[in-house]
Amino acid sequence: MPRQNIIKHYASMWPREICDMREKDGKRLFIKDAVGWRVPGVYVLYRDEHPYYIGKSKKVGPRIWEHANRPLDPYYNFWNMFSAFLVEEMYLDAFEGMLIAAMPTGNSAVPRIPKIAIPRGIVDQLKRIRQHQAHPVTLQQLIKAIKGR
Repeated sequence: MPRQNIIKHYASMWPREICDMREKDGKRLFIKDAVGWRVPGVYVLYRDEHPYYIGKSKKVGPRIWEHANRPLDPYYNFWNMFSAFLVEEMYLDAFEGMLIAAMPTGNSAVPRIPKIAIPRGIVDQLKRIRQHQAHPVTLQQLIKAIKGR
C-alpha cells in the first residue's frame, strides 16, 4: 500500500500581500477564491519571522484572507507573513495541536495532547547546574575543598 502523507502541500513564509493579489483573470483573489486554497488546513501567522498565531480552517485560504482583510479581526494588525499546511480534515486538530505545542505564540488554545513532564530528579539536577553557573566556585574554594578531603 502506498504511503499517504498527512500534509498534502505547504506554503512557507509567504508575504501577507499575497492576500490582495488576483489571479490572471483579474476577477478572483488568489488566496481567497482559488480552488486549491478552499481546502482544510492549518496556518501560522508570523510577525516578521516569529510565530504569532496558529489556526485551522476547513477552508484555509479564505480564512487567511479574512485575517488580512477584516480590520476587526483580533490579529489584523499583528502579522506580515504566513505559512500554511494543507491537510486532510481528520488531522486538523492533531496538526494544529502539535504546532501550538511546539511553538510559542499568542494562542490561548491549549493542545489536546498529553504533555510529558520532566522527571523531578532531572529538574533537581538542572537547578543545581544553574545554581553552580550563577555562583561558580572560586579557585580558593576548590583548593580548600580538595585539601579538606
